[in-house]
Formats: sequence, C-alpha cells, structure tokens
Amino acid sequence: MQVNTLILGAGAAGMMCAAHAGPSVLVIDHAKAPGEKIRISGGGRCNFTNMHTDPTRFLGQNPHFHKSALSRYTQWDFLDLVDRHKIAWHEKTLGQLFCDDKATQIVDMLRTEMAQAGAQLWLQTSLVELSHDGVLFTAQLERDGKRHSVTARNLVLATGGKSIPKMGATGLAYDIARQFGHQITDTRPALVPLTFSDQRFAPISGVATPVVAEANGTAFEEALLFTHRGLSGPAVLQISSYWAEGDSISLDLLPGHDLPARLKTTRQTHGKRNVTTALAEILPERLVEHLAADLPLSGNVGDLSDKRIDEITDRLRHWTLTPTGSEGYRTAEVTLGGISTDGIDSKTMMSRDVPGLFMIGEAVDVTGWLGGYNFQWAWSSAVAAGRAVTKRT
Repeated sequence: MQVNTLILGAGAAGMMCAAHAGPSVLVIDHAKAPGEKIRISGGGRCNFTNMHTDPTRFLGQNPHFHKSALSRYTQWDFLDLVDRHKIAWHEKTLGQLFCDDKATQIVDMLRTEMAQAGAQLWLQTSLVELSHDGVLFTAQLERDGKRHSVTARNLVLATGGKSIPKMGATGLAYDIARQFGHQITDTRPALVPLTFSDQRFAPISGVATPVVAEANGTAFEEALLFTHRGLSGPAVLQISSYWAEGDSISLDLLPGHDLPARLKTTRQTHGKRNVTTALAEILPERLVEHLAADLPLSGNVGDLSDKRIDEITDRLRHWTLTPTGSEGYRTAEVTLGGISTDGIDSKTMMSRDVPGLFMIGEAVDVTGWLGGYNFQWAWSSAVAAGRAVTKRT
C-alpha cells in the first residue's frame, strides 16, 4: 500500500495534521480509540486552548522555535473551527477555554475534519519496522493479526511524549527520531504533582488555598492542594515545569493579604483572640493547625510584638520546602524536553536532514503552561506540518 503521508499517532496533533495534509493520508495508532488524551483532559471537558496564548508561556531549549507555528495558526483560528462545528464552550479562569459538554466533541470534530479531507484511520495498529531509502519511508505494520507494508513520501511523528503511560505513551517518537539522526533533549515529567517521602501533608490532604508558588525564579499565583503524597493544584503543577529534583520551592500563603496590618488591628480590637484563630480567618483552619507545629503560634494576638508579627508574616510569605520528587509520568500532563528543535525547521516542522520527516506536538521539545497551551501547540504545529506536506505533493 502506498500513501503520500503516514502519520504515527491519532492524538490531538496527529488528527489535526491529517485534516490539513492533503490527499492520500493514513493515520495509525495502537489504541482502540483516537484522541484518548483529549477525552480525559480538562475533567472530561477538554481545555482545548487558551485565550492568552503567547510564546513566552512555553518552555524549550530554543525559546524562539515555537513562535512561527503559533503565530500562523492561533488560538482564534482553533476557536473559529470549534464554532463552525457548533461546539458550545466557556471560559474559566486565566483564559482557559473548555467545552460546555464533553471533550469527545473535540475528538468528533477532528474525525469529521479528517474524513472530509479523505484521511484514513487505522486503530489497534502497531509499527513493527520502519526504514527510509532516501525518497520513501516504508513501514511494516501489524493490524488484526496481519502484516501490512506501507510506503509514504512523508512521515509525521505525532505519538507524543512519555506522560500518562496507562494511555499507551511510550516515547516511540524519540526512538524514531534517533533512528534518523535527531538529538533528544533530556526529558522529565512536567505539570505534575510534587511529592515528599515523609508524607508530611497527609493529615491535611484535601485542603486547598490560594498561593504564589515559586521555583527557580518563576512564580504562579493559583490554587495549591495538599495531598497524601505531597503538593498538587494548578500552582504546583505550573512550577513543576521549572523545578528539578533537589531544588527547593517557595510558597507565599498570603497573596492579597496584609497580615501585619490585620494582626495589629486585631491586637488593638480583639487582643484576647488566639493567634491561630486570627490566622484561620484568612487561611484554612487545618492548615493553620499544621503550621502551628513549626511556627510558635500559641498565645493571644494582644501579646504579639511588631517583631513577632513580622516574623510570622515572613515565614508565611516565604514557606520554603524541598520536595523529594514528583509523581512521575504516571500523572504528568506533559513531557518536558523531547526531540531537539535544532534539527527541525520551525516553519514546516520538517527535519532539516531527512526530507519528508515531520515532528509535531508533545514529541518536540516545546512544553506549554497548564491551561490549554499544550493543546494549542498541538494544533499549531500540526497545521504547520500539514500545510508543508501539501506543498510537497
């Protein structure tokens, strides 16, 4: 069987690319259904893009690589596609856009776009062997217990990274990229909860509070969630992309609060109030009880000196912790690192050394913030590759 373009991976990037890659396209995936990460994302409603998508909200060794694709297929372009398919959506905090109904609407939309473009989809299909003779790629595939040999002028790697292995993530794209001479930057879990070996926060598991979380000079003001294993919530997931094992993190538990002024006023008006009671007016009570083990918070507010008030405030604004590790790829939303962008053309997503080899989506060393940015990278890089493929036909 011969096709013009073979796409490995029927996830967000792979399906989007198939819809833009012109005639004679075959998409394969080992899963039983396409777009499984789309289906489970956003609590089942898919945070499909972000209104504030900007190149500064992406990580990678080359901070400029992703600019071209993002500028040529923007969040507004994808939103227009969603609207054309009459998918109702809403905005949550910080520009995050979700389906009103189910995430599978996005999968259905992409399948419709693929069908209209004439692309074929083979599910429960495994790649057994792959070669290239300088002009054509030849893939030996296994499907329904049978071997199929497929040749293609273009090959698109859209199998994602290592995150969420239970969904079938394997890092296959990295192996294929290496096969064709591409370098892989160090990979690690990103947008992932951080853990503590002593499970120190187990007693307050389930407690959430707004914080400013900081790691290696980058900070995010969002919610923090304490878990049996450590720390989670949007603030921690965000800084996990900037954190490395052995690093400390800093938490400001008082964003938007002037604690010194509040305590000094309470000292004058309700001096007999217990310090923990006063703090529990702005922090969760269980968290205050936990903090009291490290911070001497006994006694009444009326007995606090200005110096002691400043000391308490400083500790709460700069709570420094050193996580033992993270929950790993098991729960990581994305993989940081990947196929080095040094060997990829930023306008076409094609290999600089192997004509017809394209690399898109999470497989590439481009990682977005939490909140729909990684989906937007999938859409943008996929369209860039799809358009480039059509020019080679």
